[in-house]
Amino acid sequence: MKLKEMEVGSKVKIVGYSNTDRHYRQKLLRMGLIKQETFTITRKAPMGDPIEIKIKGFNLTLRKDEADALIVEVVK
Repeated sequence: MKLKEMEVGSKVKIVGYSNTDRHYRQKLLRMGLIKQETFTITRKAPMGDPIEIKIKGFNLTLRKDEADALIVEVVK
């Protein structure tokens, strides 16, 4: 699933990356967006850009391209 399809308050786990560009994937990894990491969606703009998440105690704002590069699943 994509982040834009998730509701605010959803607890989410990263299962992969849709973008195969190595440099872009490295950018996501430097932001702490590694596989199996969980985070919570804290806010979404009305048009879906940007999306704010809380990961490892930090608030991180993702632009549409960054959010679309993540493949995620809901954690129950």
